[in-house]
Amino acid sequence: MLSLLLAAAADHAPIYWQDLNLSRYLFKIGSFELRWYSLAYLAGIVLGYWHLTRMMKAPGSPLAQRHADDLFFYCTLGIILGGRLGYALFYSPDFYLIKHPLELAKLWEGGMSFHGGLLGVLLAIAWVSRSGGLSFLRVCDYIAVCVPFGMLFGRLANFINGELWGRVVESSVPWAMVFPDAPGGLPRHPSQLYEAGLEGLLMMVIMLLLFWKGRARWRPGLLVGTFSLGIALSRFVVEFYREPDAQLTEFARATGLSMGQWLTIPLMLVGLFFMVRALLRPALGSAAASPQ
Repeated sequence: MLSLLLAAAADHAPIYWQDLNLSRYLFKIGSFELRWYSLAYLAGIVLGYWHLTRMMKAPGSPLAQRHADDLFFYCTLGIILGGRLGYALFYSPDFYLIKHPLELAKLWEGGMSFHGGLLGVLLAIAWVSRSGGLSFLRVCDYIAVCVPFGMLFGRLANFINGELWGRVVESSVPWAMVFPDAPGGLPRHPSQLYEAGLEGLLMMVIMLLLFWKGRARWRPGLLVGTFSLGIALSRFVVEFYREPDAQLTEFARATGLSMGQWLTIPLMLVGLFFMVRALLRPALGSAAASPQ
């Protein structure tokens, strides 16, 4: 696949997605397909849980192993239910999924909203924090460090699915790609890879460095604020290259911004608020940050 991309880039010819020989599923039995899309969410959750347990062993953890186990369960529910409900409310054509709720269970067909999943995770954290007598904000800090794993895998799965493609390329872009399901058969930006790089890889590096090499975990709200602002800015930029959902094209044309961009603006403000708040307040001492 890499040699094909390099050859196409050298010739300035568009890359055809189907020539990459990507399979949308790991295996197929009858009508059942185990899709990479589903495995991506599973891999992100499992890797996030593993990293959370590592973070808890470092000084300053606000939670214990039993809390991590509860978070693993409830955050998984929050991601799935919140992501699907968010997609149904903000992106589903004519509220199709709301009118046909049984279709919400078909996760393998794609259709997850980041903002809906985020709300679901926040509700899960709030529940576990209240039940365990934990600091909601500090638990959010620790979870925020783990989220980019799932963002990276999820966006790569979108690319493997050949979905959520970018806008038509208006100039010579060596990596322009033709997606089989995109209208017009025109070369487009592979915006899924842009999102994987910014929302996933870049944010992963930033959050890991802040936690392991800096003292961000001693400033409640700094990690979650950095994540919120970074993920919102990344999504806002990528949306300029991402094709709006067909049912929201007119909305984007009328308002000047896509639905995804409008939804990131409140997230930017929240991120800025928590970053400034964390930096203006004194850092926690080691005694105050001992595990519970």
